[in-house]
Amino acid sequence: MGEYPVKGIIFDMDNTLLRSNIDFGRMKQEIYAYLRERDLLPEQAPIDRETSSTLIRQALAANRMTPRQVNEVWAIAAKHETEGMAGADLEPGVRELLAELQGKAALTVLTNNSILAARAALEENRILHVFDLVVGREDAGELKPSPDGVRLILNLYPRLTSRDWISVGDAWIDCIASQDAGVRFIAYRADMEKMRIAGAVPDDSIAHLAELTRVIQST
Repeated sequence: MGEYPVKGIIFDMDNTLLRSNIDFGRMKQEIYAYLRERDLLPEQAPIDRETSSTLIRQALAANRMTPRQVNEVWAIAAKHETEGMAGADLEPGVRELLAELQGKAALTVLTNNSILAARAALEENRILHVFDLVVGREDAGELKPSPDGVRLILNLYPRLTSRDWISVGDAWIDCIASQDAGVRFIAYRADMEKMRIAGAVPDDSIAHLAELTRVIQST
């Protein structure tokens, strides 16, 4: 990979690479209702501070879900993902950025979405072939904000250290997952107030993906 300042990049997918049409609010409400109706959530779970993945994470941690319930709650997520990713367009500047980075660094995707939905959306936009690795929720272990998926990627590149990588995403769960694995995080068009409330502190922030080159060169 030569002397390029960064040897590996981990991209989030929704609203980072792809302009997602997933209705995350509706997904979260439906998952919350499913779990609450079955008494599978701790009483203190405040929906406004959670994401779909963190709600499911709490329910799994309580260890009361049957295999059927696990499948059913993930089916709710998959339904919204499939609907929302159909026809999703690229974020501005994605194609140009990937063309610039290809061959200079390992390019990977880490998403809480199902791997089938992720690969289909990337293929539909003709960028799947650019990535060396795409990790969906089936392989990530515990989902973001857990660092499991980031650590999985790092372990697949044993010649690189965590300091050789950067991660790019739009949400606080991306930031915490990356930094807990020792990877620098660049926030893309992020809600910085939500970041602050969650205790997430990005290493840098950008408003357009073209700015990522500046960040890389300054590392």
